[in-house]
Amino acid sequence: MHVDSVRVGLFQGPLTTPDTFASVEFNLAAIDTAAREAAASGAKILLTPEMSATGYDIGELVSLRAEPADGPIFDSVAAIARSAGIAVVYGYPELDGGDVYNSVQVVDRDGTSLAHYRKTHLFGTLDREHFRPGETLVVGFDFEGIRCGLLICYDVEFPEAVRAHADAGTEWLIVPTGLMTPYEHIAQQVVPARAYESQMFVTYVNRCGTETE
Repeated sequence: MHVDSVRVGLFQGPLTTPDTFASVEFNLAAIDTAAREAAASGAKILLTPEMSATGYDIGELVSLRAEPADGPIFDSVAAIARSAGIAVVYGYPELDGGDVYNSVQVVDRDGTSLAHYRKTHLFGTLDREHFRPGETLVVGFDFEGIRCGLLICYDVEFPEAVRAHADAGTEWLIVPTGLMTPYEHIAQQVVPARAYESQMFVTYVNRCGTETE
C-alpha cells in the first residue's frame, strides 16, 4: 500500500578537516546523533553520504577499515537504528574475500538489512585504486509502500543506470555521494535532469568538510 508521504532525514556530516581523518567510532557516533535528531523530527529514514561510516578520500585507510557486510560497522548501525527507531542508509568499504567494494547498506528500524549495493561506476583513481566495481546495477527494496533503489555518486551521472531503475519499477532513488569541487553542476543540473527524464524521486546526499584535497 502506498503512503502519501515519507519524511526523510539527510545527514551531510560529520564535518571533517584535511589534516585529520575522523575515526570510525567518531563517524558512527555522529550518525547516531543524526539518527536520533531525525527520528525526533518525525523522519522514518536517515540517509548519509558515500562511505559515511569510515570516510571516503582517506587513502590506505580504506583497506584497513574495510569489513564484511555483516561486520562490526553493521552491528553498530543496526543498534543505532533499533535505539532511535529509524531506518539508516550508510556507506562503507565492504571486504569480500580479498576484494574491497564501495558499498551502501540500508538497515531497517528493527536492525535488519533491507538492501545492499556495490558501486558499479568507479570514479577516477580515487575509486579505482581501492575498489572493485560491483556487478549488480539495480538493487531495490520496499520502504513504507514505496519501491526504492540505490546508486552511489558517479553511478547517477549515467542516464542508463537511472533508466534501468525506472524500468525495474523504482519510484524513489537514493544516492549517497561524495561530490567535490568543481563538480557542483552535477548536483545542481544533472541530478534533477535524471529525476525528470526517468520520472522518479531522487535523493542525493553529499557530505561537508574536507578530506586531503
